[in-house]
Amino acid sequence: MKKRHVVLDDIDRRILAALQADGRTTIQALAERVGLTTSPCLRRVRLLEEAGVIRGYVAVVDQAAVDLRVSVFISIKLERQREEELDRFAATVSRWPEVMECYLMTGQRDYLMRVVCADLPAYERFLKEKLTRLDGVASIESSFALEQVKHTHVLPLR
Repeated sequence: MKKRHVVLDDIDRRILAALQADGRTTIQALAERVGLTTSPCLRRVRLLEEAGVIRGYVAVVDQAAVDLRVSVFISIKLERQREEELDRFAATVSRWPEVMECYLMTGQRDYLMRVVCADLPAYERFLKEKLTRLDGVASIESSFALEQVKHTHVLPLR
């Protein structure tokens, strides 16, 4: 899928807002909601998909319902910040299913990641069997979430 820059107009933004609210809506219902007929609406959705604006459609699963009740935010500092070390770290953690998000950061730490697991022993296994075995990691600082105040996938479109 080739990504290209897209200038979004008001109808595109309405399409995106509607799909963010309900990704399972039919093209007919979507067209009606944004004020188009079916064919032009479908064409716009396909263009947004082809351009990479719409990256996919997923089911949002409740973390607690699947017994992954622990969220841990981990700050990681690498020994060196050379490109090959950064790339190696990113490639490795991208393969770990427990890592939900990982960001290269500015400031005192190099990476911030969010990890989910069932309980504290599961996090300890993740830490000992995966994270601490990575070459080049200088320090790891874990913070446990007590409560999720807000979580959304809906981007604030202008």
